[in-house]
Amino acid sequence: MKIKTFIILLFSFGTIQAQEFFPLWPSNKMPNTKGMSLEHLEERERITQVAQPGMYAFLTSKEENTGSAVLICPPGGYAKLTYNIAGFQFAKWLNTLGINAFVLIHRLPTSPDLTEREKGPIQDAQRAMKFIRSNASVWGINSSKIGVMGASAGGHLATTLGTHVQDYSSIKDALDEFSFHPDFMILISPVITMGKYAHKGSLDNFFGKNPAPEKIELFSNEKQVIATTPPAFIVLAQNDPVVNPVNGMLFYQAITDKNISGSLHIFPEGGHSIALKNNPKSINLWTSLCEEWLYDLGIMDKTKSEITPPKADLLKTNRF
Repeated sequence: MKIKTFIILLFSFGTIQAQEFFPLWPSNKMPNTKGMSLEHLEERERITQVAQPGMYAFLTSKEENTGSAVLICPPGGYAKLTYNIAGFQFAKWLNTLGINAFVLIHRLPTSPDLTEREKGPIQDAQRAMKFIRSNASVWGINSSKIGVMGASAGGHLATTLGTHVQDYSSIKDALDEFSFHPDFMILISPVITMGKYAHKGSLDNFFGKNPAPEKIELFSNEKQVIATTPPAFIVLAQNDPVVNPVNGMLFYQAITDKNISGSLHIFPEGGHSIALKNNPKSINLWTSLCEEWLYDLGIMDKTKSEITPPKADLLKTNRF
């Protein structure tokens, strides 16, 4: 099949402001689908049904570009995507740091179109990371400085990218040669475990009723940490009434046990609504702490932004 150059599509769903939107899958190539035509459903800046999985690109200026990028997985308990306050707003903040950002709009496991519900979000997230890497040179991104960020259930999806090695997104096209593994993780009040301290809503939406014990074990991501799991910045509120902060603590313990660099910050207040600003009391420090952590990793060091020249065939993809 002849490969066609991809086309940037501009979407405006509901209250979403038009950004460059990149569909993730070529026509008739999306895996794990029954072939249904779904309607985009959204209310109060929360998407409850995804018609077209893809990602919105927030690119920095050439002058400010540090050569780094972050894929943002929005929260919503795997039942919805709160794409603005914990997606677009995070992307704009990252842009002020010279970091390119991409907000993922992934299929929800509650979608009636999926044949294997828990694999849908993972496939879309893996494909998005591959897509960013395949076009890194086009966007001025160093392919070794691409991280993932997630809040709440988005943190579970982010850590799934960082801990799991099985490729669920392969469709035997040019993107298969690229890694979906992130180089660093930023986790805010993350859902991590599907065991004792699981967030009930995320657990039920991700698996459905009565999941097999081996699936609970597999997607309890504190149990999947390996030597290649990337460094993580974790911020928690002790008084979180929704996702038990023990989730983030379990993940920090797991990466520490593997001698993986981590930065854990637990604040007494903040609940389950940690935002960029206007948080209660000292938790407002989390963005400054995260910035310093990114500097320590060399993520925002322009002198380390060695961009690999593109291969001619990597500027093309069998997309729409």
